[in-house]
Amino acid sequence: MWATASAWIEQANNAINGIVWGPYVLLPLLVGVGLYLGVRTRFVQFMHFGRMLKETAGKILQRGAAAEGDLTPFQALTVAMGGTVGVGNIAGVATAIALGGPGAVFWMWVSGLLGMGTKFAEVVLGQHYRVREPGGPMIGGPMTYITRGMGRRWAWLSATFCLFGALAAFGIGNMVQANAVAEGLEHFGMSRWVSGTLIIVSVGLVTLGGIQWIARVATFCVPFMCGMYMLGSLAVIVVYAGRLPMALGLILRYAFTPMAGFGGLLGTTVRYGLARGVFSNEAGLGSAPIAHATARTDHPARQGLWGVFEVFVDTMVMCSATAFVILLTGVWKGSDAQGATMVMHGFTALFSQGFDPATARALGFGLVTLSMILTAYDTNLAWCFYGETCTAYLLKRGKKVRIAYRVLWLPFTLIGAVGGLRLIWGIADTLNGLMAFPNLIALIALAGVVARLTRGFFSGESYQPPQG
Repeated sequence: MWATASAWIEQANNAINGIVWGPYVLLPLLVGVGLYLGVRTRFVQFMHFGRMLKETAGKILQRGAAAEGDLTPFQALTVAMGGTVGVGNIAGVATAIALGGPGAVFWMWVSGLLGMGTKFAEVVLGQHYRVREPGGPMIGGPMTYITRGMGRRWAWLSATFCLFGALAAFGIGNMVQANAVAEGLEHFGMSRWVSGTLIIVSVGLVTLGGIQWIARVATFCVPFMCGMYMLGSLAVIVVYAGRLPMALGLILRYAFTPMAGFGGLLGTTVRYGLARGVFSNEAGLGSAPIAHATARTDHPARQGLWGVFEVFVDTMVMCSATAFVILLTGVWKGSDAQGATMVMHGFTALFSQGFDPATARALGFGLVTLSMILTAYDTNLAWCFYGETCTAYLLKRGKKVRIAYRVLWLPFTLIGAVGGLRLIWGIADTLNGLMAFPNLIALIALAGVVARLTRGFFSGESYQPPQG
């Protein structure tokens, strides 16, 4: 009886998932909202790109303004990037190219460029409408800017977002990430039960300490992983520099023309490019503002620029690096390898320039595996905070709810590590997409607030937080 019920639930979820993540609902909506917010903010991500770099990369080591908050702006960024920079930057980009061809990279860039503006708006609103949880951290995100910005009559929409977020975190942020870590450690001969136990300990020791401990780990792991992966990717670009014009030509040519063997344009190239961009940077889903809302800053738009920087690094830098590794080395052609394995073959081609085949394979696979382990671990930590915050806001119980959520988080980590439950993963993926709808409604409704705060920031006006 359970098998029949499980099969029915899985079929129903697959049908809903196909609609939510299909080419005609969420993806066009994300693009449309990104364009709308761009118009309302005068495309802040382009017009103030230099200011963004000055406020972010130029101030990484600064502690931030003497304002209320829990973390420095950079710490909040690394927590948010811990939730976004992950398996999608590696396996997701490879899957997009494998299924949509090189042209998918162009639409991934489109997703990133628009997503920079969407993330800016999310972070601005999350900061503007944040509240202090009694005895706990600052809470900001769709749940607060819906209720405080749109009014109490929209509390049901805020509750909907919190419910989707709290449940989706167990799958997309926990089990899937634990499975990626365990799979990576299998390459080093470690059994899934052993790795699962180690993951529980390493996750539990950090999450039980709350956002401060998560931030400390993220400020080490995220820059280390990004730096290591980018050094390897830059080495590929330098070694295969002569093929760079060819790779760019493939991306631009097949962005608008279906490539033989990759099906129709809308069904493959555009869809997978946009989808993998969204999966990677999560702009519009409403998760990252929860982390950014904890930052100490004197103006919401200033932290909003860190949101722009987040998507820029995630999609325009990290995802592009993966794409060039695949295209420059040619591993995307005539190979059955997909996902992370394709990227592993790309780095193996790099190391084969100076090492014997066995060593080159070990180095190529090791680089990608270590990167995925670090990113999956960071993502697990960040999503635990997102999930517990959604739950605490929904149930209004603060610290007790957070501790209970963190304890409940750990068994699901082990389930994901040893194999997981496909049905839970599938449902969580659907819930992850459904999170976006309450958030996008709020972004449209509060676009005027974002525009006003943006104009005020760049004209030097002092910031006035909302009353009540």
